[in-house]
Amino acid sequence: MDIRKIAGIAPDDRAAVEEAFAGIDSQPIACCNWPAEFPYAPEVSFRMFHTGDYLMLRFDVAERYTAALVTEDNGEVWTDSCVEFFIAPDDGMYYNFETTCIGRMLLGARKSRTEAEHASPEVLASVKRYTTLPGEPFAEREGDNRWSLTLAIPPQALFRHGFTDWSGAEARMNLYKCGDKLSHPHFLSWRPIRTGKPDFHRPEFFERVVFEK
Repeated sequence: MDIRKIAGIAPDDRAAVEEAFAGIDSQPIACCNWPAEFPYAPEVSFRMFHTGDYLMLRFDVAERYTAALVTEDNGEVWTDSCVEFFIAPDDGMYYNFETTCIGRMLLGARKSRTEAEHASPEVLASVKRYTTLPGEPFAEREGDNRWSLTLAIPPQALFRHGFTDWSGAEARMNLYKCGDKLSHPHFLSWRPIRTGKPDFHRPEFFERVVFEK
């Protein structure tokens, strides 16, 4: 998969960002890998481009059950209504960007699920987050819940690799939607995961991507 480069767009220029996303085809996050135990599947898609200085990633979610109880970055964000982006610049390490519907984020550099270095507050602050559900944490809400989250990720957020530009980079990735402690837990992925139980920390199921120069 090729990630288009659209130069000259600042993440805070919301009109320009929305116009750019309008020209990008959405990709469904729709692999329900464990349907017997976790059949519930909200509607989720993503779009992605880069400017060189930022990887722009937008998730669009339509779900019946939405919660945001985690209050701090690097908390247990996967227990809330959460979207996730995992990227591996090489075979030795991958990064997991996990973000709730209100913009609380966990970011780690990992060799595996258990071998991780969490990002510093400074690195976390460098990732810009724009959500249609900003504000304080809230308990689960049931209804026709629709929300979008846009991340602007600088290459420096891959803090163990020393990247300075997304242009020309190659990597492997997968994207997810989960909510481990919702009344209807779910575990969706962009590309299939072939394991006996939910496990997103499986780089062998990532797909190769190339960022345009």
